[in-house]
Amino acid sequence: MENFIVSARKYRPSTFSTVVGQESITVTLKNAIKNSHLAHAYLFCGPRGVGKTSCARIFAKTINCSNITSDFEACNECESCKAFNENRSYNIHELDAASNNSVDDIRTLIDQVRIPPQIGSYSIYIIDEVHMLSASAFNAFLKTLEEPPAHAIFVLATTEKHKILPTILSRCQIFDFNRIKVEDAVKHLKNIAGKESVNIDEEALNVIGQKADGAMRDALSIFDQIVSFSGKEITFENVIQNLNVLDYDYYFRIVDAALEGKVTNVLVMLNEIFEKGFDGHHFIGGLSAHIRDVLVGKDAATIQLLEVSESVKQKYVDQAKKCPVDFLYEALAILNQCDVSYKSSQNPRLLIELSLIQLSQIIESKKKGASLKKNSKKLLRIAIDGRTLAPAQNVPKSVGKVSTTIQNNGNPSKAEYKASIDTGVARNTYTSTVSIKQALKSGIQRPQIVSKPNSENKTEVSDITGAYLNAEYNKAGVFMQLKEFAKIKNKSERVRLALTVNQPELTDNKIVLKVSNPLQEDDINSVLMELQNYFRRIYNNNSISVETVKSATTKTKRVFTDTDRFNYLCKKNPALAVLKQKFSLDFE
Repeated sequence: MENFIVSARKYRPSTFSTVVGQESITVTLKNAIKNSHLAHAYLFCGPRGVGKTSCARIFAKTINCSNITSDFEACNECESCKAFNENRSYNIHELDAASNNSVDDIRTLIDQVRIPPQIGSYSIYIIDEVHMLSASAFNAFLKTLEEPPAHAIFVLATTEKHKILPTILSRCQIFDFNRIKVEDAVKHLKNIAGKESVNIDEEALNVIGQKADGAMRDALSIFDQIVSFSGKEITFENVIQNLNVLDYDYYFRIVDAALEGKVTNVLVMLNEIFEKGFDGHHFIGGLSAHIRDVLVGKDAATIQLLEVSESVKQKYVDQAKKCPVDFLYEALAILNQCDVSYKSSQNPRLLIELSLIQLSQIIESKKKGASLKKNSKKLLRIAIDGRTLAPAQNVPKSVGKVSTTIQNNGNPSKAEYKASIDTGVARNTYTSTVSIKQALKSGIQRPQIVSKPNSENKTEVSDITGAYLNAEYNKAGVFMQLKEFAKIKNKSERVRLALTVNQPELTDNKIVLKVSNPLQEDDINSVLMELQNYFRRIYNNNSISVETVKSATTKTKRVFTDTDRFNYLCKKNPALAVLKQKFSLDFE
């Protein structure tokens, strides 16, 4: 039985030209060899599987090659190259710092550095995972690293550059390796598949490249796994089945259904995804990434950011043409909130379903002239008693009051709330019950109870106004809207007090706010334009203006001393002075 060699080892780069996705680094190293500008220490850092150790070995082999080619690559024919390829070279030393991280190991290395090379000009010491060295080992290594013998060159490799001491970094030339791009990984995998006589779809190669997350070694390992699973004929379905990757076709279908407002179809597709065993959090992350890719596909300048095949890229472009930008922005906000709340949710599936329902209502909400988020907040404010409110139909536009019936026993009965919510286009009606205590706590004005004849000991409560109703243009209504403005806009307590400490004065189109001191005037002026726009929107009147005026105050002498307090009390009750004089009383 023939021994199998994994692709990551079989097709490991042996020359600079075969290194994938690191052109800037390989060109720099080749120019250093060409111009004989070799440093005594190099640091190769970057994520796993991007070619750090491979480049170090190629560099070591090339600088000792006795017959370098015209493009400054190793010839693979001289004695030095043959010794390296057969793993018997005494000029190239590889050290694993993870298992040789003590001071004694570094001392052994220092003693070894003194020995000149047997063949070639240089002794190269490749130290992998150098960040694993202890602090003492680093300190013991400093002097040799800074001033090694002329024949010694150190190449350090690490995935965690931040763990290396600054004194080590300052003694090295640092090369930062990039993550392998998906298109580079696909091109390399396609070349290997041709050599192995494997027929594989380009879309499948894209999935492998994305799953590898920028590591070429991971991509080759996944490729071997897929070949073992599917044989020489590999399809897109084979790859997503073996890797347990959700087919992006689901994302396209969910977005299409959400654009059409088909909540049922969206929930059915979500159920199919769960039945296939996919994690809900993984699905939300994938859908967010899909929405991001659709947004990227709306502009020709950003289409190049899509790391997918040309056929899939066209799908993103086609769907981007159907999606309004506002829909994509709001969808990203909804999905991001779902992602943040997922781990703390006691019912994650319901959280995902509610988020998808919100996605499906974005377009319909835009048609009505109000954003889904604003409508959701208004629904929460209307739910005074904590119940779910059902929208009613055929609401007259002139409705501005709410009436409800309360039994003699004090328990509120069900009634119909007819509210004119200022959305600019639509007006809704809600059905709920009223809790008087909760209404008073929330700042809603106390209802006026008016006796109604022939009502069998029932009374009607009217003129209940709140944040969700169009307040009447009077002092009480404007004062309530001042409170609601501070609450909705999340203003500071100081601004809220400045707005509500005095009752406002009204004219036809002017609201005058009284201030008691310059500090209150500054606080109100900081939100004056925002407050004016708020009132214009509430009362549907663009002529409304808001001004401030200093309130007239009477200057009174402050009472500080005991004598002042006594004299103040004597003015109210002269008998106190007589009592003090008669009994010869004095202040303590």
